[in-house]
Amino acid sequence: MNLVIDFGNTFAKFALFEKEKQAELKVFPKVQAYEMLDYLEIVKGSGNVDAVIASTVINYPEKIYNYLKRSFNVLEFSSKTPVPIINQYKTPETLGKDRLAAVIGANFLYPGKNILVIDAGTCITYEFIKKNKEYPGGSISPGIKVRLEAVHNFTEHLPLIKLKDFDTLIGQNTEESILSGILNGIRAEADGIIERYKNEYRKIIVILTGGDTKFFDKKLKSSIFVVPNLVLIGLNVILNFNAKK
Repeated sequence: MNLVIDFGNTFAKFALFEKEKQAELKVFPKVQAYEMLDYLEIVKGSGNVDAVIASTVINYPEKIYNYLKRSFNVLEFSSKTPVPIINQYKTPETLGKDRLAAVIGANFLYPGKNILVIDAGTCITYEFIKKNKEYPGGSISPGIKVRLEAVHNFTEHLPLIKLKDFDTLIGQNTEESILSGILNGIRAEADGIIERYKNEYRKIIVILTGGDTKFFDKKLKSSIFVVPNLVLIGLNVILNFNAKK
């Protein structure tokens, strides 16, 4: 069994995979280091884990790092880790590991297809992988909560409001106006980018993933596939690929 760990900007995800199938998922706020250690103790005690892959876009707690090194056979995902696609990104050392893992997961689920992956998280990333496994790159845009904070932080009187779903075009108070501008603006952005890819590559599959998926999935014009844990799937593919090597 594989243990796949993804330390993101907001959450840390721990997933157990039996070959290609996800068997368990635990999600922790990144501040809960002791809870993570307790979980790792349980996983270690089970004796079922053969290999671990750890990926991070943050500096995760040193006590977690030390425990993993001491207790498991760990593959630390980096720009030098062999992957089962052709990475054409010009600066691979600066490429977010979650971005690369997402397109690897997408290619695994839909081999031989042109795929656009939209990851709606702290940032919204648009990643493209060609049907011949070539990954040229993508784009990064501010996420919903980042935009809400920016509207508040860069103005004197606009409030910081809580995120909630809103798809009405016209806001009738300040809160609704902010939500309308940000949510409808992001959806229009996503629809526009999807349309540009479709015009260039014709047949293309669109996959949506990330924590803010619910604000997109049924509101975009294009037909999309929702895969909530695409990054974890990609990391498991990378771990299996390296185990075979």
